[in-house]
Amino acid sequence: MNDQHDHGALGDAEYAEFMELAAEEGFDVEDVEDAIEEAGHGPLPVLAVVGRPNVGKSTLVNRIIGRREAVVEDRPGVTRDRVTYEAEWAGRRFKIVDTGGWEQDVLGIDASVATQAEYAIEAADACLFVVDATVGATDTDEAVVKLLRRAGKPVVLAANKVDGQSGEADAAMLWSLGLGEPFPVSSLHGRGTGDLLDEVLRKLPEAPEQSFGKAIGGPRRIALIGRPNVGKSSLLNKVAGEDRVVVNELAGTTRDPVDELIELGGVTWKFVDTAGIRKKVHLQAGADYYASLRTAAAVEKAEVAVILIDTTDNISVQDQRIITMAVESGRAIVIAYNKWDELDEERRYYLEREIETEMQQVSWAPRVNVSAKTGRHMEKLVPAIETALAGWETRVPTGRLNAFLGELVAAHPHPIRGGKQPRILFGTQAGTKPPRFVLFASGFLEAGYRRFIERRLREEFGFEGTPIHISVRVREKRGKKK
Repeated sequence: MNDQHDHGALGDAEYAEFMELAAEEGFDVEDVEDAIEEAGHGPLPVLAVVGRPNVGKSTLVNRIIGRREAVVEDRPGVTRDRVTYEAEWAGRRFKIVDTGGWEQDVLGIDASVATQAEYAIEAADACLFVVDATVGATDTDEAVVKLLRRAGKPVVLAANKVDGQSGEADAAMLWSLGLGEPFPVSSLHGRGTGDLLDEVLRKLPEAPEQSFGKAIGGPRRIALIGRPNVGKSSLLNKVAGEDRVVVNELAGTTRDPVDELIELGGVTWKFVDTAGIRKKVHLQAGADYYASLRTAAAVEKAEVAVILIDTTDNISVQDQRIITMAVESGRAIVIAYNKWDELDEERRYYLEREIETEMQQVSWAPRVNVSAKTGRHMEKLVPAIETALAGWETRVPTGRLNAFLGELVAAHPHPIRGGKQPRILFGTQAGTKPPRFVLFASGFLEAGYRRFIERRLREEFGFEGTPIHISVRVREKRGKKK
C-alpha cells in the first residue's frame, strides 16, 4: 500500500529492532506499521461547520457523526453541552466544530452568525459552509463568505435541502458565491453526503498543519480557560502588568483582542483567545454557547490549557466539562485555583475534599493556588506551565518501555477472564504532544487494567501535566483474516 511508513517517534534502528520483535510475536508487519502510524498522528484535523441559522447544520453534523448528538431544535436559545464532535469517513478521523446552536435575536442575526463563524473558523483546518439551496444566497451568507475569504482556510460548499433532481438547479445557482462547486445534499435524508465528505477529506490535512512546537523560536501558546466570571481577564491583566509586549487587534467588530504576547519569568508566551466575552448578549443561553465555542477555539490553537477554578464556589458540572474538553483535545494542562486568599479555614477544608473527588481525572496536572486580584503566587504559574510542557513532550525509548512493561506484567498480570489471561507482549511510544503509546497484546485488555498501566507509566516516567493516550492492538489468531 504505502512504502513510506511514518515511524512515529521511533528512530530507524529502534524501528527495525521493534519490527523484528513484532514478527517474532506473530504480528502482521503491516498491522504493526498501521498501528504506529495511526497512534503517531497526534491531534485530529478540525472541520468547522458554518452558516446562518436553520439551514440544517446540526442535522448535517448528526448525519456525519452518525448519531443524534448535536441538539436539533427549531427554536433559538438552545444550549448544548458540547460544540466539538469526533467523526470518521473512509477510515479517516477528524473533529467537527458545530456552530449550529442558536440565534441571538432577529435584529442582531448577522452579528451573531459572524461571531460564531469567526470563533469556529479560527480553530479549523478547513470549513464546511452550509447554505439552504431552496432559499438561495442571502446577505448573511454573503457576510460569511467574506469571513471565509479573509481567513484563507479551505472551504467546501454544501447546498442543503436538495431532496431530489428538481433541487439540483437551485444548488447550481450557488456557484455565484465564488467558493467553487456547490455539493447538493439533503442532511435530512443523507442524499449526497458521501460525495460531500470525500471532498471534505480532500481539503483536510492528513494531520493538522499546526504541528505543535515545530515553529522555531515561536512563543509557546497558552489558553486561559474556565467558566464565565472565574477571573480569566483579571488573571491576564495581572500577569501582563506593564510587561505586555503587544496586543493584536484583528479586523471584525464582533471580536475582542485575540492574542496577547506577554513576558513572564523572562520568557515571552502567547496567550490565545484569553479575553472574556464582553459583548452584550440578549440570551443567557447564547452567552453560554459562545463561551463553549470560544473555549473550543482557544484550546485547539493552544499547547497548554491553564484551567481556572473559582475556589469560592463549588466545583461545578461546567468546570468538569471544560476540563474534559481540554483533556480530550490532548493539551498540556495546569489547574489554577483562583481567589485562594478569600477562603476561610472551613471552605478550604471542604474545597480540598472536593478537589479529591471532583478533580480525580486531572490529579496528574500541576496545581497552583493563586489570586488574580492580589497577584498571590503568580510566580508559580510559569514553572507549572513549563512542567506541564515537559511532560507533554516526554519520550520514553522503546527498550526502556519494554523492560518496564515486562516487569509490570510479571508483577501484576491481567486478571483471568473466561479461562484466558491476556498479556501485553510489547509496546512503543508512537508520538508525543501528548504522549501516545501502542501496546500489542495477546488478548483484549480491560479498561481497569489500562488505567492501571497509565497510573504506573506516570509513576515511572513522570508525565506530569499531560494526558496519555494508550491504544491496544490484539494479535490476530493464526490463519484468521480480519
